[in-house]
Amino acid sequence: MPILDAAIRPLTVAGLFAGIGGVELGLQAVGMQTKLLCEWWEPAQAVLERQFPGTPMHDDIQTLASLPDVDVVTAGFPCTDLSQAGRTAGIHGEASGMVKHLIKLLDDTSPRWVVIENVRNMLALDRGTAMEYLVSEFERLGYTWAYRLVDSRFTGVPQRRHRVIFVASRTEDPCAVLFADDAGERPEGAYREDAFGFYWTEGNTGLGWAQDALPTLKGGSGLGIPSSPAMWIPGAEPGRAIVTPTIEDAEALQGFPRGWTEAALERAKPGVRWKLVGNAVTVGVSHWLGRRLLAPGDYDETGQIILPKGMRWPTAAWGDAKQRWAVPVSMWPERGEYHHLLDVVDAHEAAPLSLRATTGFHGRLLKSRLRYPEAFSEALKLHAERMAGSVLVS
Repeated sequence: MPILDAAIRPLTVAGLFAGIGGVELGLQAVGMQTKLLCEWWEPAQAVLERQFPGTPMHDDIQTLASLPDVDVVTAGFPCTDLSQAGRTAGIHGEASGMVKHLIKLLDDTSPRWVVIENVRNMLALDRGTAMEYLVSEFERLGYTWAYRLVDSRFTGVPQRRHRVIFVASRTEDPCAVLFADDAGERPEGAYREDAFGFYWTEGNTGLGWAQDALPTLKGGSGLGIPSSPAMWIPGAEPGRAIVTPTIEDAEALQGFPRGWTEAALERAKPGVRWKLVGNAVTVGVSHWLGRRLLAPGDYDETGQIILPKGMRWPTAAWGDAKQRWAVPVSMWPERGEYHHLLDVVDAHEAAPLSLRATTGFHGRLLKSRLRYPEAFSEALKLHAERMAGSVLVS
């Protein structure tokens, strides 16, 4: 749809599984209007009510009888059964299986665009059963579909977050939305070496190691709790070299204004804000997507190859009921101005990682076969010693 036409009548949106509105905030920034939000979790509802005042709200997709007449339907359906940090029960699990209610609603309506977001693991779990179910259902409904794995760092935020963005339409070309842009990943020299992110809840089989960035903010963790990743700041004094960002930092790392989730405190304990932010869509991703929904570009089909059913799902593909194609594009549609980790997270405000968390992580790390800088292990040791001394003094 040309931008000129959008200026006359803005595209309208129905946000299902809306969470804290990451998709809708990005689409709103390009002039779209949200006509419906559907979200069952009360802390998330509190955030939506404050941030999208006056927008009609429905509390359960299972009881949503029909969709309003809108141009765009968005649905970041629950990843609980698909993510590596979740139950991995699959697309038909109790939570992720909620996507079937979206499919049912689409039986009776035909929006111009359907937008879905979910975790990278949906491409691989159970040999791609989740993605096969999704595309097969859209093919049955007569849609052309496309998806692309993107890294949120392309928007400029220092968070290495890989997510599948799926777009489908009965009347438009989703390839012209998802594949028109391809900037390629930033060279390694673009990242500073003054901060490294890692998962303190891991240490047995992985670190989530990220240079000048945090690994993916999650709604859960290897220990089953929503929590912040940690940061190692080489050269900082013991006790300040291993720290965790604040919840406001996490909001900024997802592209939200700081304080976006404060309203959740009206209905839940403070820790729930980490789960809300970890489950959200990075705002910059939906902002890029919104621009392309308004003004699709040109897609060069060079290099695409036929994707037979049953093959491993690539990082980007498109198809319809007739044929499927793998697409050779990167996870970086654009290269937004990069905000370095220590320019987003104030190291002086960040809380030191607790003694218990540090010793637990360091112990797991030493027993593992993971590769890591020796200086990192030494920094953990010194941090634990300083924290132990603080405990004794207090």
